[in-house]
Amino acid sequence: MVFNSVVFLFCFLPLALLAYYLVPGRGKNVVLLVESLLFYCWTGVEYLPLIVCLIVFNYLWGLLTARTKAKLKGLLPAVAVLVNLAALVYFKYANFLIDTLNRIGNFGLAALDVGAVLPLGISYYIFKIISYEADVYTGKVEAEKDPIAFAAYVLFFPQLIVGPIIKYRDMAPQLHNYKNRCNAALMERGVELFLFGLAKKVILADSIGALWTDIISTGGVGLSNVSTPLAWLGIIAYSLQLYFDFAGYSEMSNGLAALMGFDCAANFDLPYISASITEFWRRWHISLSGWFRDYIYIPLGGNRKGAARQMLNMFLVWVATGIWHGASWNFIVWGLYYFVLLVIEKNFLLKFLKKCPLAAHIYTLFFVVLGWGIFTANQPGAPLGLLLNKLFVPQGGISPVYYLRNYGVFLVLGCVCSSVLPRLLWERISRNTAVKAVVSALLALLCIAYVVAATNTTALYANF
Repeated sequence: MVFNSVVFLFCFLPLALLAYYLVPGRGKNVVLLVESLLFYCWTGVEYLPLIVCLIVFNYLWGLLTARTKAKLKGLLPAVAVLVNLAALVYFKYANFLIDTLNRIGNFGLAALDVGAVLPLGISYYIFKIISYEADVYTGKVEAEKDPIAFAAYVLFFPQLIVGPIIKYRDMAPQLHNYKNRCNAALMERGVELFLFGLAKKVILADSIGALWTDIISTGGVGLSNVSTPLAWLGIIAYSLQLYFDFAGYSEMSNGLAALMGFDCAANFDLPYISASITEFWRRWHISLSGWFRDYIYIPLGGNRKGAARQMLNMFLVWVATGIWHGASWNFIVWGLYYFVLLVIEKNFLLKFLKKCPLAAHIYTLFFVVLGWGIFTANQPGAPLGLLLNKLFVPQGGISPVYYLRNYGVFLVLGCVCSSVLPRLLWERISRNTAVKAVVSALLALLCIAYVVAATNTTALYANF
């Protein structure tokens, strides 16, 4: 079930909110857990035993860590992390590793039968669990004694599909706030976030993404047949699609969380206005960047052990970032691509970028868009070699004129909406309650029209 489906918007969500609001006190966590289980099992119960076992294991692990003497605690985090990562590696990376070994050494290893579809949200809830383990071990948070609260945190349905990866220590106070969890201001904010996120997904992302799909799909024109200008137009369209798709889902997630009384930090902050790659990664997928910083980069020593060690730590973080996104070499190359760019910026380029903001912004957008070309190279119709050839070796082919005529309005709208202008405009609109209500109602009607007419496409990042 996806957030932009008719079933979710007009059946599951109203009933879920009604039940949640009617049940008082501690019952809210029970209702939230039941609803999250229903959401998780909507398309099947095949992977239900997996997540139940992980919840039970990590709940008991937390209690054991809290009661174990200090001298014995050293083994516990290593065992717990290995168990959780083993589940992630088995389902997400095992066949990729087997295929890589077969290519290197011709071992003839048989692929594992792990299913064509990943367990829902496994990349996100495993990282949530590991953050809980690390924080319990380091004493940043107490082990959760309530199994219902812990299970509700892991399975929290607004964050199952594409995160964000909210740490347990940030949700724990709200999980245990039974009396004043829901309030009018937070619920109003939730409606606002969900509505804008839905608009980004169904109006912008899906509409703009059709351009790139038409270029690379088997039923489309084919990347080999496009001209260099159309190739650039296509990859720009994909960059906008990915942003509005992921940012839209993140806002819908935070909106749903707010409707249920949880105030979660934003996962995006206008990344396409950045004036450096460093700034871009402070604004894009903030929860994932923060996770790698807190649980890999800093524990490895961060920048406290000299320049050489810092470069090694950055290298490991960006390799891990690439691997997290998918079981394909293009994601590893994409991670290393950003490692190189960030090292260059850190050592000498950043000080020059600060002197010329316009050039810095153009530089950032160019390399970010090019990076998305590497990112999408695992798709059958967009091999990296062919895409780079089309982008950087001027050549003829299908003209972009037709696509500009059909998608030009959405592309311009996407560029405008990725800027700070909509935020400033909404701040002015919000000063007048009546105008705000009218604009919100019109946007909601427009979103409903797109949802009814659409194919309920899931989030791109749900595949990662």
